[in-house]
Order: sequence, then structure tokens, then C-alpha cells
Amino acid sequence: MSPQIAFILGLSLALGGALILWRIFRMMVVAVPDEEAVLITRFGKLDRVLTEPGLHIFPGLLLPWISLRRVSQQVDFREIDNIQINDATGTTLIVDLWLEFRIVDPAKAAFAVQDWDRSLRNVASHATRAILSNLDFNHILTDRTDLCERLKRDLHDECQRWGLLVSNAFVRHVRLLPEVSRLMFETVAARKERAKARIEEEGRLAVAMLDAETDAKVAKLVADAKSQYPLAMGEVFSELKQNAAVFAAYNTLYELSQLRPHRTVAFVGFDGLRATDAAMMSPSASDALLAARNERSTEPGAE
Repeated sequence: MSPQIAFILGLSLALGGALILWRIFRMMVVAVPDEEAVLITRFGKLDRVLTEPGLHIFPGLLLPWISLRRVSQQVDFREIDNIQINDATGTTLIVDLWLEFRIVDPAKAAFAVQDWDRSLRNVASHATRAILSNLDFNHILTDRTDLCERLKRDLHDECQRWGLLVSNAFVRHVRLLPEVSRLMFETVAARKERAKARIEEEGRLAVAMLDAETDAKVAKLVADAKSQYPLAMGEVFSELKQNAAVFAAYNTLYELSQLRPHRTVAFVGFDGLRATDAAMMSPSASDALLAARNERSTEPGAE
């Protein structure tokens, strides 16, 4: 064998041995990333749990009955949609949940339950129905923070048996069935119309009451104002009576002021008769004709 062939053969054997050793080393080393746990099982039974990040040498991995199982401990979430419930008044609601959790015990998550994901969804749905079925729709919409805290407390004990820790639970969406929504909107519209009619009626009654009170106050003030005139005139007449001449002159002027010239008829020339009796007398036809002739004869230019 030539030296060149021997060198190549030796180098190949050395590289092959190095690769084999590296392969064996890789098989004995377990890399544990951050926020992850590695479960080492022997014949299907849990032997060791590696949670510290870094490289761990475990020669037993070369044996065929040793296996690894990786479990993530990072914060995870689940969306649980279309949970149908009935509230305290019988209204059908559809609720969507949002759960935030992480695995704190990898051994329980891997061996205590067959499928913790499905179990978590079932328990969350049941807890949601149990909590929300005792509340009405308005309370569910207005007090979601308290509902989330109650839901998280109810899930804590169940999830702890599976090695899970629920950090947050939110009631994300609350909606109604289409026919229930239509009936509810019609009910709200009817309530608004009734409230509008009540407010308008109360306003009309208030305006009428205000008008009545105003009219009463105005009438009282007008009556008080009118009562002042007779009182003032009474005081004036009391002062006038103290001077008889002035009081008599006032009465005369007052009597004259009551006469209306265009409505007054005076009768003069009836001796021995009162004006009333003279007014009631009717002249005869011959006397009226004679008086008319005399009047024409006395006119200027008459023959």
C-alpha cells in the first residue's frame, strides 16, 4: 500500500470516528430552550424533568427504551367560540371566550390528563354556562370584569390538576340570535316611544300648570291694582267733603260731564209742563201744517 493511500484511509477513518463520536455525543446531550421543559421517560414512565435552560448530558438516551417529550411553558391562549347559553330571563345568548394560560407543571400536563386542550375547552364552556345562566343580559354586558374574575376562579382548581395556570379569562363577544335581536330591538323601540309619549304628556301638563299658576298670579295682581282706584277715590272724596263749595262744584261738573250733546234733546216754550211731558206730546196734523207754513213765511225772500 502506498503512503498516499494509507494517509487517505487513515484520514477517512479519523473523520468517520469523529462523526460517530459527535453523533453519539449528540444523542447523549439534551438541549433545553428557555420556557420549555423536557420529560425523560424510561419504559413509558417518567424518569426526569429538565426545566433549566441549556445543555444536559444524559448517557441513558443511547438506550432504546429512553425517550424524550418536550412541553412548552410559554404563555398560550385559546379562543372558545359560539358558547350558547340562556340568561336568567331565558334570553338565548352566544358568547365567545378568550383564555390566557401557561403550563406550570409539565408532568401533570403530559400524564395527568389525556388531552388537556379539549378538557380546558369543555371546562371553560361549562363554567361559562354556570355563571352566566344566573345573570340577565344587561348585567352580562355591563359587568364583564367581575364575570372574568369569577370565571378565572372557577377554572383555577380544575386547571391546576392538569398543571395549567389560567392568568386571564375574558368574555370577548356577547351576541344574540337574529330573531331574538329583532324582538329585543322592537321592545326597545316600543319602550322609547312610550317614554317619549310620557315625557311629552308630562311636559304638556307642566306647561298647563304653569299657565294656570301664571294666570292666577296675574289675576290676583290685576284685582289688587283695581282695588286701589276706589280706595284712592274714596280718600279724595273724603278730602273734598271737607270743603262744601268745592264738593258741590265737583258734583255739578260731574253731572255736566255725563251729558252727551249728540244724544240730548231740549224742549223749551212749554209753560206749565215738564220737559218729559212735553216730549210725550204729539201735535195734530193741522197744527203741524200751520207751523210749517209759518216757518216758510218767515224765511227770507218768501212772498
